[in-house]
Amino acid sequence: MTLQQQRLDITDRVTGKLCDTGFQLYLENDPIGQVTFTPNGNEFELKSGFEQNGSKIYQQVHVPTKPDMKYVDCDDENGWC
Repeated sequence: MTLQQQRLDITDRVTGKLCDTGFQLYLENDPIGQVTFTPNGNEFELKSGFEQNGSKIYQQVHVPTKPDMKYVDCDDENGWC
């Protein structure tokens, strides 16, 4: 089994809390960065592993590329895997 890096769209799961200069951004109650309002537009400062592109926010995650063969052919009737 190998791990492959993948970019997930998490925009719908991100929430914001208004602060003096913009918004603090959270993913499931964990802070991931902030958006600052400036005269030239909004500036995003996100933690490592997160990125913004247009109106979307993405998270970089590692996902398995092939299933681990020892868990693929399970015998549910006899209770072993």
